Amino acid sequence: MTISLLILSISLAGVIALGIYFEIKPFNGAKTAPIWLKSSIVINLSTFVLALFGTLFIGMQEVMAMPDEVLAVAVNPEFSIGKGMAFIGVALPTCIATYAAGMAIGPIGAASLAAISEKPENFGRSLIYLGLAEGIAIYGLVVSILLMGKI
Repeated sequence: MTISLLILSISLAGVIALGIYFEIKPFNGAKTAPIWLKSSIVINLSTFVLALFGTLFIGMQEVMAMPDEVLAVAVNPEFSIGKGMAFIGVALPTCIATYAAGMAIGPIGAASLAAISEKPENFGRSLIYLGLAEGIAIYGLVVSILLMGKI
C-alpha cells in the first residue's frame, strides 16, 4: 500500500509540475507542441489513475480480510452500506447542480463582461443573469438538505 501511495504522490507531483509549466509557458494551437508533451501527459495521468485504483483496491482487500470480531468493534453498528449509498444519493443533487451552474456561469460571465465593456449601464442586468445561473447550485443544495432530513 505504501508503494501505491508513493506512486500516487509522484504522479500527482508530475501533473502539478505540468500545470506549472503550462502556466509559465502557455500552449496555443498555432505553434507545434514539444515531442515530449503528449507522452508525458498520458504517462502522468495514466499512472495517477492506476495508482489511485490500486490504493482503492488494496484498501478494500485489507478491510475484507479483517476478521468479523475486529470489524464489529471498528465499524459503527448503526451505519450500513445502504446508509452510505443514501449519503451518496444525498450528495448527487448538489454535485450535479454545482457542475451545471459552473457550465452556465462561464458563458454568461464572458458575455456579461463583453456587454459591460460596451455599455456600463448593463451591469445590473448582467448580475441578475449571473445570479439566476448561480441559483441552479443553490437549488441543488436545498434539495440535498431536504433529502438529508429523510435519512
